[in-house]
Amino acid sequence: MRKATSIALTFICINLLMANSLHAQDHSELLPLSETAWAGLITCEPSNELYTSFSHTALHICDTARGINLVYNYGTFDFATPHFVWKFATRTLDYCISREPYVVFFNDYTEQRRAVWEQRLKLSRQEVCNMFVLLEHNYRPENRWYRYDFFRDNCATRIRDIILASLNHRELEYPRTDNTGKSYRDIVYTTNANRLWWRFTIDLALGARCDRDRSTFECAFLPLDMMRQFDTLKVSDTGEPLTEPAVQLLEDRREPLPRSVSPAATFWLLFFATLALSLLGMKKGWELRAFDFVLYLTPALLSLVALFLWFCSEHYCTKWNFNLLWASPLFIYLSPATLISRRGEIHKRIYRIVAFVQIAFLLTLVGMTATGWPQHLNRAILPIALTLFIRLIAQLYNQKKH
Repeated sequence: MRKATSIALTFICINLLMANSLHAQDHSELLPLSETAWAGLITCEPSNELYTSFSHTALHICDTARGINLVYNYGTFDFATPHFVWKFATRTLDYCISREPYVVFFNDYTEQRRAVWEQRLKLSRQEVCNMFVLLEHNYRPENRWYRYDFFRDNCATRIRDIILASLNHRELEYPRTDNTGKSYRDIVYTTNANRLWWRFTIDLALGARCDRDRSTFECAFLPLDMMRQFDTLKVSDTGEPLTEPAVQLLEDRREPLPRSVSPAATFWLLFFATLALSLLGMKKGWELRAFDFVLYLTPALLSLVALFLWFCSEHYCTKWNFNLLWASPLFIYLSPATLISRRGEIHKRIYRIVAFVQIAFLLTLVGMTATGWPQHLNRAILPIALTLFIRLIAQLYNQKKH
């Protein structure tokens, strides 16, 4: 496999040289690279912007003898893309490889105050040349764009695959099937420890597929995890490390994130307030129809989002989302039904059946929060489920009373 890859890369290189098919700024005419050429794996820690909260990866190709000092990354997208939100939600938004001078990259991350690390790869001259040819080939306009997948095909996994494809007749001790005991969700949590509301939102969108154990190879979707992996990777036959120790190029100088009340604390306050209001309402004879309408409307709307991400999106990890047990489409009926003051007997029966089914869903959800199976649910889901449970019981009590 490595031999075939090497032959293919050499063929591409020869054709690039003879045909001179790229423009001068692509540096193709400078191939082969000099003996001093080297490549480095760059890892950028998150910034305070939400879209950068999962860190970033790039490849650095440096050949001072040839005047080459470039950074390539596969995480470029355009906010001005027509229907951007729709395309992002349905996973029809394309990302592309970009290339910039190292000094531009360095100045950009200095302004962002983000920590940046670099691991120099222990590659031969031919392997650095292989990498450069692959990157320049991918940078062609016809090859530049790809269909982004956050977990399985992103800016980190593309870089990993480029590095592995560049090796000449060398295999790495890279376990591809051994489970690490970590899930995609576990790894995402490591970069969002202080963004509790952002984590809550992510947990609402991601389904049970996100909670399966992943191999070391699969865990490389997160740049920081990939950096730690490459620190330990060794060549199979010699036992030599693939990279030199990581060197910090820039320190983290971000402003600390503002503290906020956690979602769990917020929804526990809502639960106790709802419990007190429900007990008082049962004593006073209040039906609290408007309160229940607003309370049920939120999971009703969220159920539409969850169903859309499950059935209308190509995202891998938005399927099998058991948040639908509380953000249930049944609330699409229950929410407006609470406002009807005079109900016929048929309507009362339908309401009772739907309410009892929803109560069963909520009890199932409570069991899931205790076991974490088949999906890990955010801690804030328990008080939400209990709040909805209380109001459904109170509604059934009032209906029976009247």
